[in-house]
Amino acid sequence: MIARRSIRWPDQISYYIAYCPAETTLDELIRIAGSRWAVEECFQTAKGECRLDDYQVRRYPGWHRHITLAMAAHACLTVLKAREADAGKAETDPPSSYPLPSPNSDA
Repeated sequence: MIARRSIRWPDQISYYIAYCPAETTLDELIRIAGSRWAVEECFQTAKGECRLDDYQVRRYPGWHRHITLAMAAHACLTVLKAREADAGKAETDPPSSYPLPSPNSDA
């Protein structure tokens, strides 16, 4: 069982059960459990910006198309926001996510 205390509201504690192999370290379990919140945040943003939750499920193909389109739109908006944040950089500068070649390489 994992207990998580909110930094903003220290009196609020969330509990949940985590299943993992016995050889999983505590640090790894905490890292993976913490990544869950980023995924939850992503879905909440997609619900608000891309209407992810506005489909009434009748059949799987229609639901699958709606979810795929909403998540593609969310990915596109995320990329556009990241580019806008880097707008002050020169166009010849590589994006911050690209690895720079090492000085010893031929590139």
